[in-house]
Amino acid sequence: MRTITRLPVLLGIIMPVWFPAVAETEALSAAARSAIEKSIPLLEKTTVGTSEHRGCFTCHGHAMPVLALVEAQRRGFSINERNLREQLEHTVADLTIGKERYLEGKGQGGGHTRAGYALWMLRVAGWKPEEITGVVSGYLVHDEKADHWRSTGNRPPTEFSPFTATYVALEGLAGYGTEEQRDRIIERRRKVRDWLVRTKAKETEERVFRLLSLKELKAVEESARAAEELIDTQRRDGGWAQLPGEDQESDPYATGSALFALRRGGGLATENEVYRKGMRFLLDAQRDDGSWYVKSRSKPFQKYYESGYPHKKDQFISMAAGSWATLALLLALEPEEQGR
Repeated sequence: MRTITRLPVLLGIIMPVWFPAVAETEALSAAARSAIEKSIPLLEKTTVGTSEHRGCFTCHGHAMPVLALVEAQRRGFSINERNLREQLEHTVADLTIGKERYLEGKGQGGGHTRAGYALWMLRVAGWKPEEITGVVSGYLVHDEKADHWRSTGNRPPTEFSPFTATYVALEGLAGYGTEEQRDRIIERRRKVRDWLVRTKAKETEERVFRLLSLKELKAVEESARAAEELIDTQRRDGGWAQLPGEDQESDPYATGSALFALRRGGGLATENEVYRKGMRFLLDAQRDDGSWYVKSRSKPFQKYYESGYPHKKDQFISMAAGSWATLALLLALEPEEQGR
C-alpha cells in the first residue's frame, strides 16, 4: 500500500523531466513517418521517368531513390516491388552494355562514381553477384598503383569528389569483389586508408564520404574525428550547407547526407540533439507535394527532360536531396515506430 500511495508523488517528480523529451520524440517520429510516406511515391515516379528518358543508369535518378526505397521497405513502408525490380534490371542491362569498356579498364561515362554507385545500389537491394558485377568490380581495381578513386566528372555535389568515388567504389567491391580480385582489393583498401587519413575534406560532400569510407575501412579513431568534424559544421538552423562560409545556406541534400553519414559512419544516436535538429530542418524544408528543393550549382550538358520529380532544371539535385532526406528520416525510426 505504501508503494501505491507514493506513486503519484514519484510521477509528479519524474514526469516534468522525461515527459517533454518523450513527447518530442513521438512527435518527430510521427512527422518523419508522414514525410516519408509523402516522399516515396515521388521517388518511385522519378525512377520510372528517368528510365523512360534515359537508357543509362544515373546516380541521382536511380541509385539514390532506390537506396531510399529499399531502406523504406526494410522498415515496413509499402513500395512498388515490381518497379524496384525493373530499376535493378535496367541498371544491370546498362552495365552489360559497357562490358567491353569495363574489361579494358575504361568504364562508362561517369567512371568510378557511376560504377560504384551502381554496385552500391545493387548490393543494398540484394542483387546476387553475376558475371557483369565481377567485371565492373574488376574495373574498380584495374589500376593497381592508385591509392583512391577519382571522379571523371565535374557536377557537384554528387559527381566531382574523389571522396565520393572512393566510398561508392569500396561499397561496390565489398559486395561484388571476386576471389580472383581478393589480393588487389586488400591492397587497395590498405592504400585507401592511408590516403583518407592524410587527406582532408573541404566541404560537406567530402566530409560525408570521407567519414563513410573510414567507417567501411574500420579506422575507428579516424572515423570518430571525422564525425566530430562533420558535426562541427552543423549550422544554427539545424542543417548543413554544401559549401563552407557564413553566406551559404543549409539545404536538404547536404543535411540529409550529413545525418546519414553521422548515423551510419559515426554511430550518432538519433536521440542526440544534433540529429534531432537536423530532422527538424528536413521536416520544415519538405514541400507540400512531398519533395525537397535544392538549387543546382552544376552546368547542364545533357538534354533536358521531365523525370517526374518537381523543380524543373533543378530536379536532378532535388531528387538526390529528397532521397538523402528520406534516408535520414528513415534511420531515425525505431523498430516499433516503423511504417505500417
